[in-house]
Amino acid sequence: MRHSDFDSDSAGGGGRHRRGEEEAGRERGGGGGGGADALRKRGAGGGRDGDRGHEPPRDPAPLRHAGGPWKVYAVSRNPRPSWSPPICDGPSVEHVQCDLSDPDDAAAKLSPLADVTHVFYVAWTSRPSEDENRAANTAMLRNALSVLVPAAPNLQHVCLQTGRKHYVGPFEALGRVPAHDPPFHEDLPRLDVPNFYYDLEDALLDELSKRPSSSSPVSCAMNLVETLCVYAAICRREGAKLRWPGGRVTWEGFSDASDADLVAEHQIWAAVDPFAKNEAFNCSDGDVYKWKHLWPILADQFGVDWVGYEGEEKRFKLAEAMEGKEQLWAEMVTEHELTPTRLDEVGNWWFADIMFGYDAEHLDSMNKSKEHGFLGFRNTVSSFNTWIDKMKAYKIVP
Repeated sequence: MRHSDFDSDSAGGGGRHRRGEEEAGRERGGGGGGGADALRKRGAGGGRDGDRGHEPPRDPAPLRHAGGPWKVYAVSRNPRPSWSPPICDGPSVEHVQCDLSDPDDAAAKLSPLADVTHVFYVAWTSRPSEDENRAANTAMLRNALSVLVPAAPNLQHVCLQTGRKHYVGPFEALGRVPAHDPPFHEDLPRLDVPNFYYDLEDALLDELSKRPSSSSPVSCAMNLVETLCVYAAICRREGAKLRWPGGRVTWEGFSDASDADLVAEHQIWAAVDPFAKNEAFNCSDGDVYKWKHLWPILADQFGVDWVGYEGEEKRFKLAEAMEGKEQLWAEMVTEHELTPTRLDEVGNWWFADIMFGYDAEHLDSMNKSKEHGFLGFRNTVSSFNTWIDKMKAYKIVP
């Protein structure tokens, strides 16, 4: 994952705050019209139903430390999920329902947030082509900043979260455009291919140039854990084995991941530490893992047998395997009294197919963050188990 952080008093700085676009601890991707969180420090956070998905604050500690206490405005297009924990209630966190793709709605809902001091932008909307992604996502960011920048006189910092596609190119260009050689570091040049992440960074600097401010780009991925939990739950329901759908490289090679809580810690650090201002940072857990080690853990969590990589001829796409299972999922939701969801809301099959089917190792470097003073990390195996447990506790999966 990657993010770019810029302070409101020096918009000319470059950089991205970036986090590995990987698996564990990610919020669910998809959706559009996320937002921003305003933390006395007052944070405006956008994108609860975008790139970081439906993940709400779960622990009040981040509201108290790192320059806090913070008041948070959690902005999203959709209503707050019914399973959001109590930390989302009360004066510390206020939900603002706003569609950032609608400039009138953005102006009406965001202009009252005049006390915002920090913006954490993590919204993302998916379109069929990269040209459409560029237009839609850039418009959303500009709709937010064109309101918040002039409306919030004490705005100090904007953090923009993007992802690993900054280093490998957009989905439609994967395998066709030469990517950088991993491990990816923040000083690598942009690829010679249209990429809406690049457009977002340019739009961020352009909007902030209209007044003194600071910012930071960050990268993030989508939530693969939720998709895998749904896949495993369906396998258990059907009495089927948990089959590995992807290739040998992803199965046997090294990967890294980004825990969502760690991303939040990293972004708050980048927002309040003077040594981190106006920089781009990667953010990943700080270790590596192999999917052939995580797959048995997933199977054990759901009580199913598993099958690993069996050769190229046995590869398959989850998007195709899950076709026609909408009614089955609806029955599971009812029988297990799960949070009401449709299968297409909890199963990001196309994203899983891309992650498991890309025959190259993707690894980020966290050296720059360490050199600037951030020493946080996560044990990815522990994180993987923790997020599966949370999916069950929030009644997303049985």
